[in-house]
Amino acid sequence: MLLKIIKDKGSCLLELRLQKFLSMAGVASRRAAEELISQKRVKVNGVTVTKPGIKIDTEKDTVEVDGKVCELKNTYVYIMLNKPKGYITTLYDPFGRPTILDLVKGLKTRVFPVGRLDKDTEGLLLLTNDGELAYKLTHPKHGIEKTYIVKVKGKVSKKAVNVLQKGVILEEGKTSPAKVRILKSGIDFTILEVKIHEGKKRQIRRMCEKVGHPVIELKRIKIGELTLKGLKAGEWRHLTNKEIEYLKNL
Repeated sequence: MLLKIIKDKGSCLLELRLQKFLSMAGVASRRAAEELISQKRVKVNGVTVTKPGIKIDTEKDTVEVDGKVCELKNTYVYIMLNKPKGYITTLYDPFGRPTILDLVKGLKTRVFPVGRLDKDTEGLLLLTNDGELAYKLTHPKHGIEKTYIVKVKGKVSKKAVNVLQKGVILEEGKTSPAKVRILKSGIDFTILEVKIHEGKKRQIRRMCEKVGHPVIELKRIKIGELTLKGLKAGEWRHLTNKEIEYLKNL
């Protein structure tokens, strides 16, 4: 942890890197916090910060995001949402489109999404104010598996499945090996189960397009062993203590 105790005239001050502070304050994950900083939406003591990595004194410095003061939180919230199509996975959209926060109204605690599902993708999405857990679940090095059901155009060959499994070359590099199996084939479509542990932008859609099978429908059904059982599209619930413990022990 980027946490240091500084002794100054008998008192102890907490010094944190700015993105770490935003994560612990429940504003965003560390990676998303870096985006907020680069977008010039973060101020420290009234001064806009443009680069992550600066250290702040949590007892003396005032941190604001979009004009709202941020404070460290002791109570964490963990939510599972069955995201329907048509909603943006963000807390605010400048174009006025529906966001996931429109689906979880009534919460007294600010939460942020763990990773993203694009507008036309539905399924399991976690929201929390626990930045450390969000970081763990989204960073590729931790290898947390996400399972998707994908309906694509055309009949997918074994050769195409093999390419998806070994890794597809995208603009930013080759994807990590995936687990892919055919669930159903029709005259002009195929339904696949795809398991990945990365989170590149629109990754599965781009992977399928690369092998000549554009996505028709896409749904995430599992994160690790967590499933959407009992949740209809648009519904959400708090995670159980058992589920929270499971995620933390992954």
